[in-house]
Amino acid sequence: MTTFLTIYFFILGTILGSFYNVVGLRLPNGELFKEERSYCPKCHKTLTWYELIPILSFLFQKGRCRNCKQNISPLYPTMELLSGFTFTLSYYLLGWQLELLLAILLVSVFHMIIVSDIAYMIIPNRLLLFFFVLFLIYRIIDPLTPWWSSIIGGVGGIVLTAAIILASKGGMGGGDMKLFGLLGFVLGWQLLLVTYFLSTLIGAVVSGVLLATGVIQRKNPIPFGPFIVLGASFAFFSGRMIIDWYLQTFF
Repeated sequence: MTTFLTIYFFILGTILGSFYNVVGLRLPNGELFKEERSYCPKCHKTLTWYELIPILSFLFQKGRCRNCKQNISPLYPTMELLSGFTFTLSYYLLGWQLELLLAILLVSVFHMIIVSDIAYMIIPNRLLLFFFVLFLIYRIIDPLTPWWSSIIGGVGGIVLTAAIILASKGGMGGGDMKLFGLLGFVLGWQLLLVTYFLSTLIGAVVSGVLLATGVIQRKNPIPFGPFIVLGASFAFFSGRMIIDWYLQTFF
């Protein structure tokens, strides 16, 4: 049964990941429900079902559109594979319990945020608002202990990020601020601090490597959303262990 469910969650993750790609790319442009079928962004040909099989279609077509022969962005299969992996990891680490639903919601919104922020450097307000409603319902059913940790985390995420934006004169964006507010509400204030630390650390390391290798220039803007997502993912799955290690080591 465990093997079956592992395979099931991977396949489910890749299928939903394909849809999340569409949401992340279309929502910022207001095109999410204007086109019922997926199409090639280069030649605008409507895609058939066998051109939409997650990961496999990209491999079979050698990364090219069957109609115009233009390259398909590797972002599509990469995010589908990542979605399948994170769905599987969520089940593996949490098992069949209520918190698995929270993990699925988190990795789902994280997927769409990564795609949207990489493509447009935008974290759509409608996306955050939609998932806030879902997270609110979840936290009513399964509140944090203490319950007010969600309130402090949500307010703290917004206030702290707003202070950073003002101090850095735009070093972060409004979407980042709202995302930290959402994460603070979901994770609580303690894991929010872990998320801040890890996302900043990951962002600094990755940006440093990209600058040192010449991939980007110092004045090029870098989307911070993916770093926040990575930091929040580590905080959600391993944050308590990180906090315990820190307290035992330094106090």
